[in-house]
Amino acid sequence: MGKLIKLLIFLIVVGFAALVGFAYLGPFFGAEFAPAQVEIRQPVTLGAD
Repeated sequence: MGKLIKLLIFLIVVGFAALVGFAYLGPFFGAEFAPAQVEIRQPVTLGAD
């Protein structure tokens, strides 16, 4: 049972390291995480009574 818990902890640590590595190194390999930026203009009517 102890070996199973150690394996599970090892897989969690390796998975977390892989996720962090992909987040930092992803843009170098063509993975873009930023959303497309679009300017939106809407007129606003203020109720100045």
